Amino acid sequence: MSHRPLCVVQMLPALESGGVERGTVELSEELVRRGHRSIVISGGGKLVEEIVAHGGKHVEWSIGEKSPATTRWIWPLKSLLKRERVDILHARSRVPAWVAWLAWKGMFTSTRPHLVTTAHGLYSVNRYSEIMTSGERVIAISETVKDYLIRNYPRLDAGRIRVIPRGVDPDEFPRGYQPTQEWIEKWYSDFPQLLGKPVVAMIGRITRCKGHHDFVEIIDQLRRRNPDIQGLIVGGEDPRRKGYAEEIRQLIRDRQLESNIVWAGYRRDVREIYASSNVVLSLTSDPPEAFGRTVVEAINMGIPVVGYDHGGTGEILRRIFPRGLVGSADVAAAVDTISEILTDGAELPSDHPYLKHRMLASTLAVYEELAGQGCRAAA
Repeated sequence: MSHRPLCVVQMLPALESGGVERGTVELSEELVRRGHRSIVISGGGKLVEEIVAHGGKHVEWSIGEKSPATTRWIWPLKSLLKRERVDILHARSRVPAWVAWLAWKGMFTSTRPHLVTTAHGLYSVNRYSEIMTSGERVIAISETVKDYLIRNYPRLDAGRIRVIPRGVDPDEFPRGYQPTQEWIEKWYSDFPQLLGKPVVAMIGRITRCKGHHDFVEIIDQLRRRNPDIQGLIVGGEDPRRKGYAEEIRQLIRDRQLESNIVWAGYRRDVREIYASSNVVLSLTSDPPEAFGRTVVEAINMGIPVVGYDHGGTGEILRRIFPRGLVGSADVAAAVDTISEILTDGAELPSDHPYLKHRMLASTLAVYEELAGQGCRAAA
């Protein structure tokens, strides 16, 4: 295994927000902290300043556009890889992965970097998505993703896959965290109906697969047991699918749940919202969650999660909070489990494997493993 300083290039479409983007920034910071060189190539975004602030280098190329014109970056990438003497080329998304792979294939095997890809989701199964299996090492963010890749891409050698779950930063989502008095006053000023009531929260993008129909049904049934129950929907609306958000709002009106469901919209203060909730739900349907970051963040803070037993959500809950598991789309079981937790409380683990430092250490171990091999094999 090599312990010399490495030069690592990560490629992704943009650096605006999201789990992939945040993980890229965290890994870049860890690389620099350990004395390696970090280069991130993306179309830019508000997280670029963090890359630069911790000593990484950012190269702004529009490598995320789904257009044949994006292939224009192949030659500049080959030049950069040679000039910077890059050891590891890590692609985190499909279009950038195509650019990375085409550049990498066009280089001499003895001098090109090692190629790593990370499958962050349960992608549609086709040749376009198959590029995420092209790395000499393929990182899967959960056992769910690994199984999906093996099942759908038989040409992928399972020996190249490394499962590295996403990790929460315990300093960012600490156990027992309490919001400031200023935040509390502002929160209940904006949403007074939540004050002193049991709150069941659903946090995530307002898209059909996230299960908002089930959420409304769950709150409706809980209300019949406890009229004080409050459902909280937190998440940004997809501007391309505003009809879905209105569909959920109409369902709330049809069920006459306006006094039992708060629609908070997009929020950056999710830590405070977790801390102010009694139960968090994860109801994603088809496709299921590839990982389930919300599940880990809430549990790390000591907030119980009830979720469907499939995909990444089921994988995490089975391992660290099985009491929160209910069958996929089993609304009645979810209602019973939530009611029991609200009545009796829940004992959550103080330790679990889904931590940021483990994710970073495992990723760097993959880099070191490859760098210590010397020859860059074709994948």
